[in-house]
Amino acid sequence: LIQGASSPQEVLQVSRGPALSSNLAALAIARLARLTSEQHLDTESIRGDPRFQQLLDTVDAQISQVWHTPLVQLLRSLAALGLARSGRQVRSVEQEVLWRLRRLPLRQLVQLAEHLAGQGHDSLLLPEVLRKLELRWTELDGTRTVVTLMAKVGHLSPALMERLEDKALELAEQFDPDELRQVALALALQQRRCVPLLRALSYHLLQKPAELPLPVVTDLLFAYSKLNFQQPQVLHRLSLELQPQLGALSPTQVSRCARSFAGLRWLSRPLAEAIAQYCLDNTQNLSVTQLCGILVSFARLNFQPSSSEEFFSMIHEQLQGQEQQLDTHLLTDVVWSLCVLQQVRPPHLRHMLSPEFHSRLQGDTSPRAQSSWLKLLHINATARLEAQGYQGPFLPPEALTENRDKSKDKDKATPLQRGLREALPGALGGDDLARFDVSTVYGWDIDAEVVLDSDNKPLPVKDFAAPHLSHSDGTKPLPAGARRVAVLRWEFPQFSSRGRELLGRGSMACRHLRAAGFLLLEVS
Repeated sequence: LIQGASSPQEVLQVSRGPALSSNLAALAIARLARLTSEQHLDTESIRGDPRFQQLLDTVDAQISQVWHTPLVQLLRSLAALGLARSGRQVRSVEQEVLWRLRRLPLRQLVQLAEHLAGQGHDSLLLPEVLRKLELRWTELDGTRTVVTLMAKVGHLSPALMERLEDKALELAEQFDPDELRQVALALALQQRRCVPLLRALSYHLLQKPAELPLPVVTDLLFAYSKLNFQQPQVLHRLSLELQPQLGALSPTQVSRCARSFAGLRWLSRPLAEAIAQYCLDNTQNLSVTQLCGILVSFARLNFQPSSSEEFFSMIHEQLQGQEQQLDTHLLTDVVWSLCVLQQVRPPHLRHMLSPEFHSRLQGDTSPRAQSSWLKLLHINATARLEAQGYQGPFLPPEALTENRDKSKDKDKATPLQRGLREALPGALGGDDLARFDVSTVYGWDIDAEVVLDSDNKPLPVKDFAAPHLSHSDGTKPLPAGARRVAVLRWEFPQFSSRGRELLGRGSMACRHLRAAGFLLLEVS
């Protein structure tokens, strides 16, 4: 009768029958909770019904006789029906569950953990459930259980999450695409960069022959970006599968995908072209913030669309009059991106380099402000070195060294930096023939600076005036035919000269230093 009831009233009518056991009363309450949820009914009228109170009293009187499964269902049902956790009935059920934890099957423990974690309240029961799961993790079997625990409970217990990662690594071959997505998302949202598991997920993802569902593609891309895990074959497949489905994405999703690829330093030109065309086709649906996110992503990848003139005309049109509405840091990112892509216009430079604007960032020591100030130095360098006919304003000289870290920690130098410092003086023939860790007024740091005469012989670098420095010890002009050489170091995974050019920041650094009269020597 209880299981066949199709309305709460039918269930409540059963409760009036004679000799209703506590186990059946628990099943009736669970059925009530399910029906009210399915039919979207008001729970207050049920809680006030005397027949419901009779069910609660029956359970409370003989709670020790309720079987395991109905007991766990009862705890979840009482919360669904809106009973206060501090009430006597709920506390009684929680206490009974606590006493039985050691005897509960693992499946019930998983259900309990999922329920208690979703409630979000501070329960004495939840830590005990997590402790039991930590002790019994070897009993876990089945991909769904592992995925559920990782996604909903793992963040509450780092020790349990470590065990779950080991179990997921063992079961990775059995995950379907959606389970691969959930595991990757769980790792990303908890900032757990478990490389062996990520490699296993990547391998088994590539073995899936069928086309991946769109939510799987976008969520995996987000997870890999969040964890900064670059797996070329996976990213290649994701970009191939995303491109033909781009039109089905919302503007928010397209912007997020662009930011994810930029964060991973991965450029798929066909996909980037498709994103640019999406922007042109859906300009009215894209917010200014979303357009800015896509523009910044293109700049980080140093990508110029084939429809460059049309794309940037649209960008300038959408940005017109938005300077006062955009956040200071976002506006800095946008103009910096236009500088990277060589699409900045004088009005942008005048606004960014005006005292009214840069005074907003002065004195702010937060990491975001430090990053924005450095970009402002790059914008100032663009105005001085690349913007023909631009007359000002510029940043004042005293501002060019503000917020720059002057203390170079040699203990944190990379092996390539240490090798450069050791080898270069010996190769040149003296310690005074090179200057290391040079912070220029253009916002770029040079690993080493050398001055060569017309015969390519090194000269004492500190003897000569250095307009690229805020303060120069030397006063002599460079001899005729002499040149400055800047040694730039590039260190990141899978380095190539093409890879460096894909980084908009690196491309702009090389342009600025060449415009300032440097020859570049790049080491990697």
